[in-house]
Amino acid sequence: MYNKFTILLLSVILSAGVSAQFITPVTITANAPESARAGEVALIRVTAEMDEKWHIYALRNVGEGPIASKVFVTSEAVEEVGRVTENEAIEIYDEGFETTTRYHQGGAEFAVPLLLKSDLAAGTYPINLKVLYQVCDATICYPPREEEIVVDLIVEPGTVRTEKTVFVSEEKPPPFKSGSLGLDEAIGAGFMSFVFLALSMGFLALLTPCVFPMIPITVSFFTHQGETSGRSPFKQALVYTLGIIMTFSILGMVLAITLGASGANQLAASPWVNLFIGSLFVYFSLSLFGMYEIQLPASFRQFSLNQESRSGYFGVLFMAVTFTLTSFTCTVQFVGLLLVAAAQGLWFWPMLGMVVFSAAFAAPFFFLALFPQYLAKMPKSGGWLNSVKVTMGFLELAAAFKFFSNTDLVWGWGFFSHKMVLASWAIIMVMAGIYLLGKIRLPHDSNLDVVGVPRMMISLAFLVMGLYLSSGLYGQKIHGLIYAYLPPVVVAETGSVTTDGASIAEEFSWFNDLEAGLSEARRTGRPVFIDFTGYTCTNCRWMEANIFTKQSVKERFGEMILVQLYTDGGNNFKENQQYEIDRFGTAALPFYVMLSPENEIIATFPGLTRNLEDFLNFLDMGLAG
Repeated sequence: MYNKFTILLLSVILSAGVSAQFITPVTITANAPESARAGEVALIRVTAEMDEKWHIYALRNVGEGPIASKVFVTSEAVEEVGRVTENEAIEIYDEGFETTTRYHQGGAEFAVPLLLKSDLAAGTYPINLKVLYQVCDATICYPPREEEIVVDLIVEPGTVRTEKTVFVSEEKPPPFKSGSLGLDEAIGAGFMSFVFLALSMGFLALLTPCVFPMIPITVSFFTHQGETSGRSPFKQALVYTLGIIMTFSILGMVLAITLGASGANQLAASPWVNLFIGSLFVYFSLSLFGMYEIQLPASFRQFSLNQESRSGYFGVLFMAVTFTLTSFTCTVQFVGLLLVAAAQGLWFWPMLGMVVFSAAFAAPFFFLALFPQYLAKMPKSGGWLNSVKVTMGFLELAAAFKFFSNTDLVWGWGFFSHKMVLASWAIIMVMAGIYLLGKIRLPHDSNLDVVGVPRMMISLAFLVMGLYLSSGLYGQKIHGLIYAYLPPVVVAETGSVTTDGASIAEEFSWFNDLEAGLSEARRTGRPVFIDFTGYTCTNCRWMEANIFTKQSVKERFGEMILVQLYTDGGNNFKENQQYEIDRFGTAALPFYVMLSPENEIIATFPGLTRNLEDFLNFLDMGLAG
């Protein structure tokens, strides 16, 4: 079986001129239509013939291994070259290249649409074609080869025929929806299939970045709850979980009915809500540091004097509501579809889906709420448990900056900027590390005579994290999950955001207006890539930092017209929000769409993915459409 070493060796031989000549098993021919008129679109057909054991690769290959085929056209008679199409390709994982590839076995056909100049005189014009391809069989791949061929095109006199003036492929595949299942299909599959889908979507949502800030919040809150005698840890955890399910489902449905399908996203992106959550996290962190004890108001304490065991449930339910507000930004496409259906008057299936989805989403937090309470009730837990609480306080303080920066982005303060939050996080991490070494004493801390090995290792992790974050202030790129929580750098002129320390706009031109993007697409014949995004969308930042920056994605972006539509702030955000709902039936962020130059839907891709090949396949469907 051929491998990358074999291909590399052949390429070196070719470039060195030792053995550049080989007899190609591929025969390239081309045919022009019998005639065309000036100003019309003429379709040139290019055929590659070979034995069944050989194959060449498709125009837009999925992986990064073999060379994709390409067709180039030069002619004085041609005004513009449209998108080249091909017959259906075989898609398979190639062990030699260690990637998914698309190829044509035993032959291929390409259709090349050409817009002829409107001032051509009647006559015969040569069309110069160059075809680049790489041919392989089961054992070897030849180096890429470029062949030239000339086709004579006859231009006849006559007026332009309107039906032949637009680049239109002969067969248009139906819109491709990657990784998604429409709500109608899910309901039609039956009750249990719908429940299973909602469960799986709920568990998948736990992998999204915006869930993680609630982990230290939950642990620290219920650690404090466990220190209060007379309260059942199991009941406290159960109330918390049921509170999440009820508030997520009921609040989501109410917002969809009253504010429309984007109601949940509007609430999550609200600067007032983010300011409240950020302030709440600061309030909790100061309590964990020992500055004060969180207690119910005197009127509530008096009311519950004879029901001491129930008094803690108010705070638990309050935490459940806080969890719900922060998690609305994790809305995946499934929930977006449910909210759209609810806004349109459908009740049973959206409510069922929300309950099942939120139950799966909340299930792990039942255990996160349960175990800290039992730890707090252990004998001699006071000293080390207080250290756990203080450490969680540092994490809550860091999380608060995320929500303050969301408010800043919408209101445009310019204070909680990318570097300011990064610097704050670095300081907080270093201080947490120093605290764990016993160099900082807080009100409820015990004397620390000896630093244990586990404590020292945790301290070292915090100090290393602080140094890593501080390196981002001096040009080092902050990658992965951490970057998703940092506020983006907003380009003042366009409202676009920078990605991973360098603006995507520095490499490509992004439109912030769909009509302008479509106009450019019609001029160039390129498809349109729409990125429905948000300033406060953590999952959007993750995609921009971890998927958009891949070289294979950038190469495909170079063949597209790129459009960013913000739905939570900036110019026309409400119109962008409503456009996503009306045309694509979802309010989820992020959400990606490929449109043809004629504004037809080619493909859609819902939300966050960690599978690069899935996203590349989506882009290739758009390019092939």
